[in-house]
Amino acid sequence: MSLRKAEAKKRRTAFMLTLPLLAFITVMFLVPLLGMVWLSVANTAVRDYMPKTVSALATWDGKELPPEKAYAAVGEDLTAAFKARTFGRVAKRLNEEMPGVMGVINKTSFRSNKLKTPPASWKDELIKIDPKWGQMPIWNLLKRQSSMFTADYYLAAIDMQVSPTGHIERVPSYERIYIKLFIRTAWMSALVTVLTLVLGYPLAYWISRMPASRANLMMIAVLLPFWTSLLVRITAWIVLLQSHGVVNSLLVESGMVAENARPQLINNALGTVIVMTQVLLPFMVLPLYSVMRSIPDSYMRAAVSMGAHPWRAFWRVFAPLTVSGVGAGVLLVFILSIGYYITPELVGGQNGQFISNRIAYNVQQSLNWGLAAALGTILTVVTLILFLIYGMITGKGKVSIA
Repeated sequence: MSLRKAEAKKRRTAFMLTLPLLAFITVMFLVPLLGMVWLSVANTAVRDYMPKTVSALATWDGKELPPEKAYAAVGEDLTAAFKARTFGRVAKRLNEEMPGVMGVINKTSFRSNKLKTPPASWKDELIKIDPKWGQMPIWNLLKRQSSMFTADYYLAAIDMQVSPTGHIERVPSYERIYIKLFIRTAWMSALVTVLTLVLGYPLAYWISRMPASRANLMMIAVLLPFWTSLLVRITAWIVLLQSHGVVNSLLVESGMVAENARPQLINNALGTVIVMTQVLLPFMVLPLYSVMRSIPDSYMRAAVSMGAHPWRAFWRVFAPLTVSGVGAGVLLVFILSIGYYITPELVGGQNGQFISNRIAYNVQQSLNWGLAAALGTILTVVTLILFLIYGMITGKGKVSIA
C-alpha cells in the first residue's frame, strides 16, 4: 500500500511540474484557437444592434415583402443604432455579404434619426429613403443575418456565396481568389518541401558520417541562420536576386545573359521558392541528421561485404532506415511552408503570395476578421489532417524529430 501511495505521489508531483506548461499552452494556443473558430462562425452584429428587426423577421416566410411591423422595427433599430453610433457595425457586416448595402444602412440611419415623429407608415418612409427597401434581396439578407451562427465566411473562403434568392453559388470569376491561393500555397509549399529534401538529405548524410567533432562543427554551420534575423536574411536575398543585384550582375558580366534580358528572380513565385528553401532547409536537416546519426556504419559494411554494390546497399539498407526522419522533416517543412507570411510578402510579388498573406490583409486592412478566421481555421484543419495521415502511415500516432 505504501508503494502505491508513493507512486501516486510521484504522479501528482510530475503533474504539478507540468502545470505551468499546460497553462501556457492553454492561454497562448488553445484559447486563441477557440477564439478563431468562434469568429469564423459568429454572426452577432444584426442580433446585437437590431434586436427588434430580428424579432419581427422571426416569423416572416420570405415569400413576399415583410409586414409593416418589420419596417417599423428596422426604422426604430437604425434610429437607436445611429444615436449609439453602432450603425456602422451593422452596415459593415451586411456589406460584406451584399456590396452596396452599407450606403443603404448609413443613409437610412441618418434620415430616420432626423425624423421628429414616427411616420405614419415606416414602409413608405424607408422606400422613400432608398428604393432597395422595397425589394426582396435586402430583406432576405437581414433574415439570414439574424441567425447567431453563419457559414458565410466559410463559403467566401472557398469562393462561394449565398445569392439574393438564397441559393449557394460561385462568386463572379473576377472575385475568385481564395481557391487559387489555396492551390498556389499547396503546390509551392510542396515544391519547397521537395527541394529542401533533395538538398538536405545528402547534406545530413554527409554530416552524419563525419567524426563527432567535425559533425558538431557542421551542425553549428547549419544552425547559424537561426541566430540571424529572418528579415536580415530576406533582405540579403533581395540584394542578391533583384534585377541589378549580385546574381544578375554576375550573369551579365559572364555573358550568359544580355544586359536587356536580365531574368526576374524576385517579386514572383521563383523568388518565394528560392528564399523559403534556404530559410527552411535546417528544419529538414535536423530530423534527418538525428535519424541518420543513430544508424551504425556496420550495416552498410555488412551489405557490401555480402556482395552488394555500395549504391544498392545504400538504397536497400540505409535509406529505408531513414524513412521516419524523412517523414518528420517533410511534415515539418510543409506545415511551416503553408503558414509562411513574411517571405512571400517581401519577395513574392503578386504571383508569389500565399493564403497567409490574404489572412493578414483581412485582419489588418479590410478588417474582415470573420473571413480571416475562417481561412485560418481551414489551414489549421489541413495541418491536423496531414499530421494524422503521417501518424497513420508510420503507424506510430506521433511524430518524432529527435
